[in-house]
Amino acid sequence: MGFATDAIHIGQEPDPATGAIIVPIYQTSTFVQEELGKHKGYEYARTSNPTRAALERNLAALERGQFAFAFASGMAAINVTLSLLKSGDHVVAGHNLYGGTFRLFERVLKTFGLEFSYANTTRLDEVARAIQPRTRMLYIETPTNPLMEVTDIAAAAALAHERGLLLVVDNTFMSPYFQRPLELGADIVLHSTTKYLNGHSDGVGGAVILNDAPTAERLKFLQNAAGAVLGPFDSWLVLRGVKTLAIRMRQHNENGLAVARFLEKHPKVHKVHYPGLPSHPQHALARRQMSGFGGMLSFETGSLENAGKVLKSVRLCSLAESLGGVETLISHPASMTHASVPPEERRRLGITDGLVRISVGIEDAEDLLADLDQALAKL
Repeated sequence: MGFATDAIHIGQEPDPATGAIIVPIYQTSTFVQEELGKHKGYEYARTSNPTRAALERNLAALERGQFAFAFASGMAAINVTLSLLKSGDHVVAGHNLYGGTFRLFERVLKTFGLEFSYANTTRLDEVARAIQPRTRMLYIETPTNPLMEVTDIAAAAALAHERGLLLVVDNTFMSPYFQRPLELGADIVLHSTTKYLNGHSDGVGGAVILNDAPTAERLKFLQNAAGAVLGPFDSWLVLRGVKTLAIRMRQHNENGLAVARFLEKHPKVHKVHYPGLPSHPQHALARRQMSGFGGMLSFETGSLENAGKVLKSVRLCSLAESLGGVETLISHPASMTHASVPPEERRRLGITDGLVRISVGIEDAEDLLADLDQALAKL
């Protein structure tokens, strides 16, 4: 069946007990057992919950995976995935990661003996040079946050597998509607379900999706052992959001392209980072491995003062962290999402004090353009 049909129906069959068309919220901590050692598939809600299980079935299907695990946040999903490794193992990661991921790697996981090197994953020769004898994982975001750099997933998978590495791809920015890394050779796909999958800025969560059964068994153990599971109500919120994912992503894409084109022509804007623009360095690759370009973009205003004026002057766009909701969110990566990245590293990457990031929502595009135009007029 088609993507939209799967999003609405897989894991979301009518409730067999009542016929309810919406999956119930099983808001319970435990389950009564019929007798010693005999139960109905559920014992304790940390281990499994019917609402969470429905979401996990749904997300696995959308990413064309066999197994999915839902977590209390995107960071919890990343942390459990890195828990597949052991002290002394080495990870090659993209040099332009979400600031929270960089913080987890550098300030938490390093203290447990994991080692990290960072490479520009748009250049696979640089990735190859970073691989060491103890390297066990290649970790990438594509497109990256916030510079929207695009990595060739199939080529990265070929390199990783040639060297015996797991390829992990954070697919949050694109959602499975526009990009499915497992089909391109990735081993594990990560999501912050807080973002496009939920789509309504009213829940926090994360997910890990994969096809390999032994790795899935280990992740299931880690999910239960560490316990950072997604609760039933938040699982229900993501199930609710996923039903409209296809139609929302189409509108995010349409609006994102309109905003990017407008900003690229605007005399007060120095540069726009958006894979859907022919000027983007990896535009051809984006067209090949993604079925759309999404609603995320960033643009350069030239200075912290200019960025501040834009952020203060917008009226329809909301100044806030996060992304992927139906409303347009605007942010300042250097002081918000990437504040935990050292200033010298931000400058090296191109995350300047004048960079502004937009998560383009699904409002009327004309209203968004008018808002950005009046804000840029203040410069």
